[in-house]
Amino acid sequence: MNGAHEEQFRGWALSQRPGLRRTAFLLCGDWYLADDLVQEALVRICDAWPRVGSAPDLTRYSRRVLVNLYLDHRRRPARRESPHADLPDTEMPEHDPGTREVLLQALRRVPPGQRAVLVLRFFDDMSVEQTADALGTSAGNVKSQISRGLGALRGALADVGLTDAFDLQEQP
Repeated sequence: MNGAHEEQFRGWALSQRPGLRRTAFLLCGDWYLADDLVQEALVRICDAWPRVGSAPDLTRYSRRVLVNLYLDHRRRPARRESPHADLPDTEMPEHDPGTREVLLQALRRVPPGQRAVLVLRFFDDMSVEQTADALGTSAGNVKSQISRGLGALRGALADVGLTDAFDLQEQP
């Protein structure tokens, strides 16, 4: 990569990294893994920069790379292992997590593909068509995955003790 391409990539990467990191965290629920996913996505985009650097919507392309890396990570069982030197002798005490932590906990229980659609559609505020384009699938499949994903999220929220947050009724 020549100097001009390197400067363009560096500027783009610095501006996009925080958003990519937030998206990666919402996908995986682990800041360390999110950092790894973003780093790998940026390496791949850097390698392809001479071809894709002048693309009109590089943000969409970068999210697709990120989601593909996340889904690939989820498919490889060996990557999900987390070895520990010392195992705890007792259970960790229960604590009262805030709403944010409860929502993230529930989101982690949504299947990875559905979680990817929910994050892109609602957190990154993409349209159904943009989400479909980012994931390389049809708009109908995105709508189906949204429906299933919201159902899974409702169930996960109910399991962690929250009432159905999607159907809150006004109190009289």
